[in-house]
Amino acid sequence: MLNIGCHLSVSKGFLAMGKQAIAIGGNTFQFFTRNPRGGKAKDIDKADADALLELMKENNFAKILAHAPYTLNPCSKDEKTREFAFQTMEDDLRRMEYLPHNLYNFHPGSHVGQGVDKGIELISEVLNSVLFEDMTTTVLLETMAGKGSEVGSRFEELRAIIDRVELSDKMGVCLDTCHVFDGGYDIKENLDGVLEEFDRVIGLDRLKAIHINDSKNPLGSHKDRHEKIGEGFIGLDAFERIVTHPILRSLPFYLETPNELDGYQKEIELLKKF
Repeated sequence: MLNIGCHLSVSKGFLAMGKQAIAIGGNTFQFFTRNPRGGKAKDIDKADADALLELMKENNFAKILAHAPYTLNPCSKDEKTREFAFQTMEDDLRRMEYLPHNLYNFHPGSHVGQGVDKGIELISEVLNSVLFEDMTTTVLLETMAGKGSEVGSRFEELRAIIDRVELSDKMGVCLDTCHVFDGGYDIKENLDGVLEEFDRVIGLDRLKAIHINDSKNPLGSHKDRHEKIGEGFIGLDAFERIVTHPILRSLPFYLETPNELDGYQKEIELLKKF
């Protein structure tokens, strides 16, 4: 069975997202922990969270994925920006325990001229401050496209962050198909080779989730512009290979394509046919 969902709005509550995912043919979903541009998160309704957990159990859901806000930059050269990243992640990870044993994803950030090595050092410092021993959430570093001074477009950079994290057993990776393609990894023509490289550098046991998106730009463009499935430079044939690949097919897939709910439903139907 293909474990697939899309990005949904948390504004109507956890249970509403679960029902919405089922209505469009999904068995998982992704949501922002708060406004994607930052700000205070809504108070959690424990009864609502418990109702979602029950719905997930009844409908054989895969793990759901919480996404940190885009403004979070733990390797900024600005101390206030790094403090915001720390406070947001610390709060998010405590709140995630209302939905135990799921996933939390974030963009590693941009070093803004400090250099990749300094960026890696600062990201790992924040992670070492916010992870805690008895947490049940797995925190995922997202593969990035390499736009500007982004950290995480190379597998080696993600591995270097993980190696610096004291509670590294709490860490994993979310592979974004648009991002890795834009970053120069040819998942269209050489998916096996990319996965072999991922395994050699990071380890496939760290791969916990897939953001499944086509790209508006060609291989190695470092642009990060998502496209609908089959309408970009990666193409439909490649997505058939991705969702049916023996290493990947049991992982949860999350659509982040430029769509409304009806478009996500069509893409879920399309990918399920494979």
